[in-house]
Amino acid sequence: MARIVMKFGGTSVGDIERIRNVARRVKTEVDAGNQVAVVVSAMSGETNRLVGYCDAMAELYDTREYDTVVATGEQVTIGLLALALQTIGVDARSWTGWQIPIRTDDAHGKARILSIDTTILNERLALGQVAVVAGFQGLGQDNRITTLGRGGSDTSAVALAAALKADRCDIYTDVDGVYTTDPRIVPRARKLDRITYEEMLEQASLGAKVLQTRSVEMAMKHKVRLQVLSSFVDMPGTLVCDEDEIVEKELVSGIAYSRDEAKVTLMAVADRPGVAARIFGPLADNNINVDMIVQNISADGKATDVTFTLPRGDLSRALRVLEAQQDAIGYQRLISDKGVVKVSVIGVGMRSHAGVAQTMFSALSEKGINIQVISTSEIKVSVLIAEEYMELAVRALHTAYGLDAA
Repeated sequence: MARIVMKFGGTSVGDIERIRNVARRVKTEVDAGNQVAVVVSAMSGETNRLVGYCDAMAELYDTREYDTVVATGEQVTIGLLALALQTIGVDARSWTGWQIPIRTDDAHGKARILSIDTTILNERLALGQVAVVAGFQGLGQDNRITTLGRGGSDTSAVALAAALKADRCDIYTDVDGVYTTDPRIVPRARKLDRITYEEMLEQASLGAKVLQTRSVEMAMKHKVRLQVLSSFVDMPGTLVCDEDEIVEKELVSGIAYSRDEAKVTLMAVADRPGVAARIFGPLADNNINVDMIVQNISADGKATDVTFTLPRGDLSRALRVLEAQQDAIGYQRLISDKGVVKVSVIGVGMRSHAGVAQTMFSALSEKGINIQVISTSEIKVSVLIAEEYMELAVRALHTAYGLDAA
């Protein structure tokens, strides 16, 4: 007997028939003798509808009331799934985040989980009852409903699996696993049997949409074994696990890309101590996250050009902040560009192999693709390129690292 947390996203519970299909999948695990907790999202499109109501009601709304509204999407789904399970003979009941409770901080709209009281869930699971838990929500320190931010149901599932000491957390979605890259761009992309937490975290943070970044961080911290599966086809998925569980590690496990990029360059900044703090401090104060950074010193050593990337949606706000700081920073010209994408090569095998970056640079050079910015970590190399070359770059790199399916 195993203890399993099963998480189903919005497309998996998009209508009544799909909810019935989820119930049948849950029953299969129950019939196998397993203890099961299920975490569900709102039905596809429902959260957007509820957010739209809040936006229509007030331009600057109270985020506590926003959470009260948008958390209702999951409440509908847990009730319907509990009913679906009961109709096929499975003992089940629904749980909202505040009933368990899942305790969070008070950052309404983007709360972080602090603790989960599993006392009553442990009792019910031991009796064979399926717990159907609302994802995406919890209870703040002020005893008001909180939500975890978009994609928060994945985080709810992993946190619950950690708290329940589950043997595995199965994430059911509309894809059947984690691929070496986006199959819509590279039809010969391969599905991975296993991928390390670190590689999955890099993929999630660099543009892959399979898992939410915070959920992977939490799984890695608590050593929760994740499995990515399809809700619609009955076939093996991809296991996200510790590096020690993978016997033969790939040099490169995948190619990720992100269209959500913008580039900013400050020209002729005076090269003196403290200038970086004057550039990036005000951006941080305005909750603008900066990613890739490169600095070019002039020949006389008196001035520098500073280039960095940030989320495309933050560009207008960042430009206003930097323009207001022009005198303090001392730059001569400010240039921005939305027509860029970030392409990344990821793999734990990079730790022990040389020449990974050179292969990337050569493959892009052969296709006539200019690299604008480079950043690296222990297991990834990212480059910024012009947006129109994105698909060509992904296909070229996928082939260059031998990732194409036979």
